[in-house]
Amino acid sequence: MMATLVSLAIIFAQLSLLAFGGGNTILPEMQRQVVEVQHWLSAREFTDLFALAQAAPGPNMMVVTIIGWHVAGWPGVLVASLAKFGPSSIVTGLVLGLWQRFKDRPWRRVVQAGLVPITVGLVAASALLITKASVHEWSLGLITATVALVTWRTRVHPLWVLAGGALVGLSGVGQA
Repeated sequence: MMATLVSLAIIFAQLSLLAFGGGNTILPEMQRQVVEVQHWLSAREFTDLFALAQAAPGPNMMVVTIIGWHVAGWPGVLVASLAKFGPSSIVTGLVLGLWQRFKDRPWRRVVQAGLVPITVGLVAASALLITKASVHEWSLGLITATVALVTWRTRVHPLWVLAGGALVGLSGVGQA
């Protein structure tokens, strides 16, 4: 048990410090660590837990807490959550003061401009990972492509898209 908790702490502390642009940017590495390296979950279980965490109210990285629960119960919840949210919160608190102090410096715009494509790439990698793990037949692929197109090309609120997806899911489309 102690070795598992140490592994949870190391993995999620590292991921915490890599989460530029939000928690979802670390999904590919999180999936690789918990599925391929540690074998705590299958790829399907990871995707299911991610979907459950996204549907629940609260922080968008609730998947970390759920993985901690799945792996080691309440101690896993505590260790995974502290490891994921602690280091990034401390770094953010420290950097925020410096970021405000140097708000008029030209290099700050260069740093921000450099972080945007990195964040976009990481979010795209996360979306691809979740799509690959959850689309198993052509009807689900069509639904995914339609949702991506609607959210990208229109101003339809994401909650309406989610409601549409729920209705499609209730109809039984894509369920094996």
